[in-house]
Amino acid sequence: MILLIAGASHTGKTLLAQRLLEKTHYPYLSTDPLRVSLIRSGKAPITERSSSGEVNAYLWPVLREMIKINIQNGQNLIIEGGYIPFDWADGFTEAERRQIRYVCLVMSERYLRGHFADVLVHARAIEHQRDSTTLEDLLAENGKTIVSCRMHGVRPLLIDTEYPSADEVIAALLG
Repeated sequence: MILLIAGASHTGKTLLAQRLLEKTHYPYLSTDPLRVSLIRSGKAPITERSSSGEVNAYLWPVLREMIKINIQNGQNLIIEGGYIPFDWADGFTEAERRQIRYVCLVMSERYLRGHFADVLVHARAIEHQRDSTTLEDLLAENGKTIVSCRMHGVRPLLIDTEYPSADEVIAALLG
């Protein structure tokens, strides 16, 4: 089984992947450290200034082939991060798609306005990095993510009044 966790920034993708690892013992790969590692290596045509579209164009074909290899080998894998495109299913056969579960996490404006401080605290739960994200940044990105979900026929997991427990998200994902 391949589990894909996508979504807007600060929605809990990495923490959810960690909880899935603990529950399922599937290995996981985070796209953010992969992106940074590729940039630092100097071996990729992307830089810190590359747009998310440029990063996706470079990174997704590699991730897609990793997924296919894991499916062919009967291996499980969790991939999380902001570099999983909304049209992720393109390029997979129907049989391969049956081996993949996808969730896109998005926070509503109501949730963000009511829980912004909590969101920033939890942002450092796994990744220990400086964070200068503003409420306006998150409102814009989550709004854009909801629009993109609609455009691509993807049903987001909308975090609206309270954050669902990891078990609830895991149950929805593993269904």
